[in-house]
Amino acid sequence: MRAQVFFSVSLFHAIFAWLANAAVLVDFQVAQPPPVPKNAKQCTVHVLQRDFAFSFGNAEVVQLEPPTDCGPEGSWAAITLNFTVTSNGTQFDRLGIFTFQNVEIWRTSTPEPTFDGIIWTYVKDVTRYTPLFAKPGTFILQLDNLIEAGLNGVYSNLLVPISSLLNNTGNDVSVPPMFSLNVTLPRNSVKVFAEVYASGNGNEEFWYFNTANEFLPELPGFIGQGPFREVRLLVDGQVAGTAYPYATIFTGGIAPTAWRPITSYGALDLPTYFLDITPFVPVLADGHPHNISLDVTSAENDHTINQNWFLSAVLQVFVDKSSKPTTGEINTYSVQPFSVTNTVGSVGSNGDVNITVSASRKILIESTIISGSGEVNHVVWSQQLQYKNVQNILDNTLIQNVLQTSSGTVLSTHNGVPVVVDDFSYPLGINITEFDPSGDSFEATFDHSYNRDLLPLPIVVRSQIAERQTADAFFLISPNGNTGNGTNSNVFSYVDQGGNTFSRTVDAVLNNITFDKQSGSLTPTSSPHQFPLPPFSGFAGAVRLPNNRRAPAA
Repeated sequence: MRAQVFFSVSLFHAIFAWLANAAVLVDFQVAQPPPVPKNAKQCTVHVLQRDFAFSFGNAEVVQLEPPTDCGPEGSWAAITLNFTVTSNGTQFDRLGIFTFQNVEIWRTSTPEPTFDGIIWTYVKDVTRYTPLFAKPGTFILQLDNLIEAGLNGVYSNLLVPISSLLNNTGNDVSVPPMFSLNVTLPRNSVKVFAEVYASGNGNEEFWYFNTANEFLPELPGFIGQGPFREVRLLVDGQVAGTAYPYATIFTGGIAPTAWRPITSYGALDLPTYFLDITPFVPVLADGHPHNISLDVTSAENDHTINQNWFLSAVLQVFVDKSSKPTTGEINTYSVQPFSVTNTVGSVGSNGDVNITVSASRKILIESTIISGSGEVNHVVWSQQLQYKNVQNILDNTLIQNVLQTSSGTVLSTHNGVPVVVDDFSYPLGINITEFDPSGDSFEATFDHSYNRDLLPLPIVVRSQIAERQTADAFFLISPNGNTGNGTNSNVFSYVDQGGNTFSRTVDAVLNNITFDKQSGSLTPTSSPHQFPLPPFSGFAGAVRLPNNRRAPAA
């Protein structure tokens, strides 16, 4: 039993100086607080503080030592990261990547600031990475920026990064092309799980709005390769597991005024995806190097995508108490290289374009694994995923609608006992209406949900999250100063099998919180204070629309 002690890592940075006497906007993402034991002793280590200004290719690299006054190293009940940021002025939203010991542990983004300044804090539970924090190592925050005009038990014996392995920058990799890394696992490995980080960037930021290639002649200037994306992990060239990703909307995306002070769900803590590759242990435990690959594919004939997605992964490896080699065999491998996809559409006499892209994926892998100590494990890993994207491009492209649904049932059993469960549904509906061909004025509405019943690892508590976010915004781009308005409503609930609960209903109009009700065992003693602000009159950030409809401009 672990001592009731938790280890908190404190992180602070500023992109610009914060004007302490200004009407500062407090930004936040609706999410559950980490399930930290309430009466536990807390040990806090301050890791970094920095102004990220001209920081492209210049990550913050520090050495992190385990605390000495927090009990035996690695015996903590929980570990959290506290990231507090202030910014003011004009700036894009930026992607932030935290890595420790070459393993990505958190992917976040920065809300776009106001002239008077914003501040946000996010506290993330990273307890599943306890083996990393039990040893000294290199801690990296990559935040490329420019100034321009409570659980018990041992988590794993070995964490293997599938990343760039660089020690001076974030360890994510850019695809395409496919990224591959050779790894050699201990011969007494008995279980291997993968956690995958993935997010679209550049011409892939709005991947769910991208146009199927066969309709590009009707839509000149639009971005192709279609809207379907599948993240794949391969072992020695064989697909081991995949993910249909959640669509994260960053605060500069589409209608920035929709995301103040409440960010789009996932913008401060991007979801990750969990795969059980234990069925490959009879191969991986042979003492030889094996190739682990990551890529992202589309529904187009060549399955390729645009530039680019940022990916990384970590393998959580469990070894047997015996040092004797693990044996066994893969009994069933029923996996196709790519999802089954279908694209249909029509072009009206008035030029309206309607496109539907659908996809499905089935994976079934069964193995018998015999540990050196003689334990037999029958592993069944299955995935059944579904996807559909309906796009309507109307009124000479002034109206763009997308209705997308991604859902799936993911299950891994070891001797009949569930060890990985991921039942998810990610409905997304967006309507963009431009009021003139220049794209200088437009409105957008959003209906965005994240529903997930998740057991990521056999030693992490199973939880259920249901989040629905509706938002709308008007935006006007003007040489005299951008302006607009927005509303944002969220209904969020969290429950886990550890008995922790949290729910929150929160609404915002014109930068101000108009309703906020929280309840459940994880409810903080004090809610984040929202500074009262005058009606919104100017916007200091940058705006980006799908299909290059508006060129990025700070």
